[in-house]
Amino acid sequence: MGKVTVSHTKAVYENHAPISNRINPSRCLRRVRGGRRIALLLLAWSAGFALRSGAQEPPKSVPGFHNPIIWEDLADVDILRVGDAYFYSASNMHYSPGAPILRSYDLVHWEYIGHSLPRLDFGPDYDMQGGTAYVRGSWASFLGFRKSNRTFYWGGCIDFKKTYIYTAPAAAGPWNRHAVIDRCYYDAGLLVDDDNTMYVAYGNTKINVAQLSPDAATQIRTQQVFQSDASIGMLEGSRFYKIHGAYYIFTTHPPDGEYVLRSTSGPFGPYTIHKLILRAKSPIPGGGSPHQGGIVQTPGGKWYYMAFTDAYPGGRVPVLAPLTWDKEGWPSVELAGDAWKVSYPLPVVHPAIDIPPRGDFFDDFSKKSLSPEWEWNHNPDNTRWHAGNGLTLQTATLTDNLYRARNTLTHRIPGPASTATVAIDTAAMKKGDFAGLAMLRDSSAMVGVRYHGSSYDVVMEDGLTMGKGWKTFSDAQVVASVPVKTTRLWFRVTADIRPGTGRTAVFSFSTDGKAFHAIGEPFVLNAAWPFFMGYRFAIFNYATESLGGSVHVKSFAIHMQEPAGQEGDGRNQREAAGAALP
Repeated sequence: MGKVTVSHTKAVYENHAPISNRINPSRCLRRVRGGRRIALLLLAWSAGFALRSGAQEPPKSVPGFHNPIIWEDLADVDILRVGDAYFYSASNMHYSPGAPILRSYDLVHWEYIGHSLPRLDFGPDYDMQGGTAYVRGSWASFLGFRKSNRTFYWGGCIDFKKTYIYTAPAAAGPWNRHAVIDRCYYDAGLLVDDDNTMYVAYGNTKINVAQLSPDAATQIRTQQVFQSDASIGMLEGSRFYKIHGAYYIFTTHPPDGEYVLRSTSGPFGPYTIHKLILRAKSPIPGGGSPHQGGIVQTPGGKWYYMAFTDAYPGGRVPVLAPLTWDKEGWPSVELAGDAWKVSYPLPVVHPAIDIPPRGDFFDDFSKKSLSPEWEWNHNPDNTRWHAGNGLTLQTATLTDNLYRARNTLTHRIPGPASTATVAIDTAAMKKGDFAGLAMLRDSSAMVGVRYHGSSYDVVMEDGLTMGKGWKTFSDAQVVASVPVKTTRLWFRVTADIRPGTGRTAVFSFSTDGKAFHAIGEPFVLNAAWPFFMGYRFAIFNYATESLGGSVHVKSFAIHMQEPAGQEGDGRNQREAAGAALP
């Protein structure tokens, strides 16, 4: 992991250390979110929290947080607490490593600490050998913890065929494959019962419960426990809990609701159903109704529900709200009428916190390992990249298509708008190589440099799209081209990923890191949901004629931006695209 400034690298494995052992008050002031609309609330040192942007501050006497908790693509939430630490698992499909894990000590400030799937070891498609695995991989999986052996468990159905279970002694790893069960536990949730028996709730509309063997390596039995009727429709995304002796399966009604199944007779039912939330207004303007999440209890006994809201083109973004229980044992989400609130009181207040607010990001790749914020598009060829004193990306694929180029390194795009800048040395490129910075999704565009053997052109290309089966439908076309004579280049893209159609990304480049020149036309982002994953910044380098070339990535930076006005004039994006590096 190189020099990164959004999360500390100290004590990554200290998942259960007392909070007093991790306190570093200076970290609370180290980084703040940029942009004129980003409001920072500095409380007294005894609170030590910085609030997220986008809403009015709560009263200073009541420290609060703002939704979304993290404006990044982190869908299919599973959440749990071990000691005073909270852990969050999310889907990332074809990106590798798979199943990212984040950690928090207050449910508000989060840091990436690792992945449950060190590699997508599920077949040659995941290595881009003979095919690709877009919109496959890890999705709607579970993350659990077994106290008896102090072990974390991750499980997920891969390719609708089998369920893979991985384990680790700590949430940050190391993770290893534990078992493969010859059944697809679709959209699964894990429960470790009071007697240490492990159960999995899963299914679509027909909800099932499976009992695992004591070693969690095989299935003992499975049984359908509930059938959704036409008045409710589809149910999936199970999360399984035991609370005060009753069994609860939280299930989502996509894309706008969450229902709760409850049994007082044991894990196999019978279950009755209760609506938790349906068609609630999102705390993000233009976002979808919050749904499909998990619940967690604080050490003080308070309950919270973490869901996600559809916020394309950026993806699915987590939002948090308090959860209360009635006398009959049914939960409810604290709303303002029919709306999820933008702001709530902080769930947990510590004397200080050592996880700064998410926002601006910088990496100079000075360490040999990558920060867990980074994920490759499919599995990388680890023989063709190395980090330390920058990142060297050798060409790993002979292709003319970014969708088939291995060793493309991606980073989630923080919203509502942000600018990514990458500094690249191109001196070791070979004739026909193409390297640069992309907006990667099922409709993509990029800015980069093409080496012709004796000359370089900076080009902006768009029109690269996917069609049926997530195969390439149309190839990228050159929109603009500028000859350059230097081998040191900076590429930049400023992206507005607020929910809605017509959002754009603006590309630019520089030959000195100071004066940036816009290139091409604003790229209109695809806001449709079927690809599931949102847009990502992507650093790429691939060969069109022969392998052997490389580029040296000096640094990568993200800066938060004020998005363009509601009229979508793009003025702030164009200003950001032309700004000099700080």
